[in-house]
Amino acid sequence: MDTVMSESPSRAARNQHFSHISAGFIAVLVGYTSSAAVVFQAANAAGATPGQLSSWLWALGIGMGLSCIGLSLATRSPVLTAWSTPGAALLATSLVGVPMAEAIGAFMLASALMTIAGVSGGFERIMRCIPNAVAAAMLAGVLLRFGTSAFGALAADKLLVALMIATFFAARRWLPRYAVPLTLLAGLAVAFAGGAVRMDQVRWQLAAPVWTMPVFSPAAMVGVGVPLFIVTLASQNLPGLAVLRANGYQTPAAPLIGWTGLTGLVLAPFGGFSFNLAAITAAICMSRDADPDPARRYRAAIWAGAFYLATGVFGATVAGLLIAFPQSLILAIAGLALLSTIGNSLATALADEAGRDAALVTFLVTASGLTLFGVGGAFWGLLMGIAITRLQRPRPTR
Repeated sequence: MDTVMSESPSRAARNQHFSHISAGFIAVLVGYTSSAAVVFQAANAAGATPGQLSSWLWALGIGMGLSCIGLSLATRSPVLTAWSTPGAALLATSLVGVPMAEAIGAFMLASALMTIAGVSGGFERIMRCIPNAVAAAMLAGVLLRFGTSAFGALAADKLLVALMIATFFAARRWLPRYAVPLTLLAGLAVAFAGGAVRMDQVRWQLAAPVWTMPVFSPAAMVGVGVPLFIVTLASQNLPGLAVLRANGYQTPAAPLIGWTGLTGLVLAPFGGFSFNLAAITAAICMSRDADPDPARRYRAAIWAGAFYLATGVFGATVAGLLIAFPQSLILAIAGLALLSTIGNSLATALADEAGRDAALVTFLVTASGLTLFGVGGAFWGLLMGIAITRLQRPRPTR
């Protein structure tokens, strides 16, 4: 008599729990290491003291952590939030010569405008105009550079990256649930063995919030606040919600945008310059590696929120720890973790022949790195994709 071996419920639960933790940690790892330096530049442009810089990181970590956990629990969807990386890049140039108090006033204006955009329902109406194929194509375009960078990193560190790639695909064959964490562990083992992790630069200390009384200068609000709102809305929140839609989550946009805006409004005096929906890191928590069941992937986002809270409590210490990892390791783990998401997005984008032109243009424009008027390629890719979809829509027959 043949017997069928099956995984016990308790063991399956442990496996899924571990994959949630792994996905949440990698999302935070990729988020911090890919753009923390831009935040440092923005804070320095505003003349931040070391205490204020630590407060910025405290506010950003606490805000992202609480909003990730709260919104994911409320919606049962993997909602990840992030700071606005394009917004930080904008601030790094526009805050030069602007007093910190006026910068805080501009941050509060941008967050107030974002709150209004969410509560009023205007953002939701915009999202209804975006076809699913175009949203999936935009997601693939946003993530493409991470996929190519994973293999491009071979040139900089052949042994480390080659071992990570081999581990990933071997684990996908025999231990698919553990593919990403095993790949990360393999990379860390090689990096520590080779002395590539710069632990001597890490200083362990708790962060302390520093309150700055806002000053609402018309020049700073128009020159910094309004551009920060537009860049965050177009380059961050639109792609962030499109990622949710592309992965099948029909979570209402209004509460997501409204609550992230309100979070920024509360934490701006401490340096929380902007909060928005995440796209790239969110895709990590929405992949099959996080959980085969889409209904349970929100738990990975909750773990990401817990790790974000830790980064807020320890502030610059955690950021320094993450930056201590070799860049090739970060590029490799990010690209490999997003590999299945890139493939699924391309399959969805190109499945319908009628909308293939629009999806392909969206993908190419997004991946091109185009920037016009300070707004990134994801927004222009969506815009062109929607325009082509409407242009090629069949005329109704009489």
